[in-house]
Amino acid sequence: MSFILYIPGRMNRRQGLLALFLLIFTLGAGAQQAFPSAYDFIYGLFEPDPNEGLTVFLSTLIPMGGAAESMGMAYTAVAQDASFLELNPAGSALLERTQIALFHNNWIQDTRIESAIYAVRFGTLGLAAGGKWLYLPFTERDDYGYRVTSGYYSEALAIGNVSLHLFPGYYFYGVSVGANIKLAYRSMPDYGDDLGGVIKGSGASQSALAIMTDIGLLTRFNLFKLYSSRSKNFSIGMAVKNIGPTVMDEPLPTVATLGLAYNFFRPILLSADISKPINLQDLSQSEKLYWGVGYSMVITDFWSLRAGLLVKGANPRISAGASIAFFPMTLDVNYTLDLTTQFTALNRISITARFDLGDMGRASRSAMVDSLYIGGLEAYAANNLEKAIELWTKALDVDPYFDPAREARTNAVASLELQQRILDLQRLE
Repeated sequence: MSFILYIPGRMNRRQGLLALFLLIFTLGAGAQQAFPSAYDFIYGLFEPDPNEGLTVFLSTLIPMGGAAESMGMAYTAVAQDASFLELNPAGSALLERTQIALFHNNWIQDTRIESAIYAVRFGTLGLAAGGKWLYLPFTERDDYGYRVTSGYYSEALAIGNVSLHLFPGYYFYGVSVGANIKLAYRSMPDYGDDLGGVIKGSGASQSALAIMTDIGLLTRFNLFKLYSSRSKNFSIGMAVKNIGPTVMDEPLPTVATLGLAYNFFRPILLSADISKPINLQDLSQSEKLYWGVGYSMVITDFWSLRAGLLVKGANPRISAGASIAFFPMTLDVNYTLDLTTQFTALNRISITARFDLGDMGRASRSAMVDSLYIGGLEAYAANNLEKAIELWTKALDVDPYFDPAREARTNAVASLELQQRILDLQRLE
């Protein structure tokens, strides 16, 4: 339906403006009625979640640090380094190089997180192991201010990872699937009674052990690619994390995540994650959806910049970081700003040191395959089909997933068979 405002020529300017304002007001009122929830939607993104804090072992959701935290935890479809372990267990089968990563996260006030990851890939099989330790000092005082007891509250997490790259190829990237097994322990210090005495074993009665698992998958393909490269420029990742039984009748922080990552230019990577917490004990008490976006730019071979935004409940966070590489170590520094950040006692800073332990000969094998493939093309152009088939067979022995060599060999074998049939017919004549 359309509306036409007609102003007669004799109507003076004041009456015309009045009619125009009345029309704008009418349309504005209609738009307000049509979209009454726009403000509510925006406000709802940042309002407190009434179901937040109903789960245990929340240290599983606190980032170790590194590239993943710099990119707003939107790393489910990225998985380019050891940071994958917390976000998508399918990442180890796709790592370019073997890595050891050490993390230090200066979180909130006296709370610290120390972490370590080792990840390695054997062909299509990826393996990783990691650990995280969150700790903060605990001091209890009586009514007169005297210290009754002191110690550390801590949560320790051990992670074992395995993943497999299924159906890999030159044209179709394949799908990587993976899983983590996690063992977590919560240590509570002893606390005092009303008389100021320490209750022996009171901390142990609230300490707890938990077992949980993560599952994930990751695939890549080309989409609106604006540059030439063998690597795929678009990734999709999915993961469900912290699946396990309740601990002392409290649920674990299970989260399902869908992630996307896009390299529309070679040095620029954009990523996005959307996550849905799942309360396995009572689905009605699950937290709201939250999301994060990330950005990474490669400035030089040794310097990269990253930034991210994570919107989760009433505490959105903005993060920024940089990566500096001086072989064999890469240093990642990240700073996060949110409502818990303090400037007097500087916190929310994480530092990661990643050590490159090599690619187990993958780059040299790839160069060998390229050389054999090109040699086969040259032999084929010279009509030396036997030599071409021999070279392409050697290339496939090194890399059985190099589809161009397989296709070329198939064509060469067909041509050789055709030539042989023609020769046989000529002999019969």
